[in-house]
Amino acid sequence: MGTPLGDFVRAKRDSVQPEALGLPERGRRRSPGLRRLDLANRAGISVEYLTRIEQGRDRNPSVAVVNALADALSLDPAERAHLRYLAKITGGECVAHPQPAPPRRQVRPTVLETLGLLEPGLALVTNRLGDILARTGAYEAVMGGTGLLDAEIPNLTRYVFTDPRARDLFADWDAVADEQAFDLWLGPSVENSEWFTAELAPVAGADFTRRVNRHVVPARGVLRLRHPSGAALRLHRQTLDISEDAQQLVVLLPADEETAEAVERLRGPRKLRAIS
Repeated sequence: MGTPLGDFVRAKRDSVQPEALGLPERGRRRSPGLRRLDLANRAGISVEYLTRIEQGRDRNPSVAVVNALADALSLDPAERAHLRYLAKITGGECVAHPQPAPPRRQVRPTVLETLGLLEPGLALVTNRLGDILARTGAYEAVMGGTGLLDAEIPNLTRYVFTDPRARDLFADWDAVADEQAFDLWLGPSVENSEWFTAELAPVAGADFTRRVNRHVVPARGVLRLRHPSGAALRLHRQTLDISEDAQQLVVLLPADEETAEAVERLRGPRKLRAIS
């Protein structure tokens, strides 16, 4: 007996033409769409395991397998959400555990005081999930027009993978995306990371999920920004770990005179203060 999850995967496999995914045409076939071998190879799983999922003999695919199948089938965000829902009602492990609470987002007063001392420099307090928990007024003034700070709780990881403006802002978008995905493995905790990954993967798509399990340590070179004002910014990043709170204090320093002058213009003459 099949399952809704297996039926959906099989139906999507039958509906995808190999040439649409850059696969060679293998001649006439008895059924349309991708062969199980092609889909299994793209998803990084065995043909036997894929067969068990499609036939309803495996009802507990992991988060990684569900995301890999979504990537391999090139599902759009709505289809990804539906796939995860079907995994849930099928009884999959990917949603069987209760979601942990979000990580600590309070910044200690002494850290806020330290942040204030960094004015009029560019600095922020963040966690490994990408939440921007506090920032200097200068950072707000410079980044305010990029869309990064629009959310009630700004999150750099979500912005990088889901906001089209991020690809315009970050000159080295691929490198920044690698950094944000890698940092999820470093905390605040395994449970928080799994919760955030499960929440983000359906909307962020393959650009996110294929990076999460790569385990490639990013180089973290100079951060290059194409600011909406037209300025080209090059910034060094200095990071201080606040290990007891699983947070970081990040300071952005101009890497050249042109960037220093541009930052001075962008932050303007306003009186600046740290923002939490």
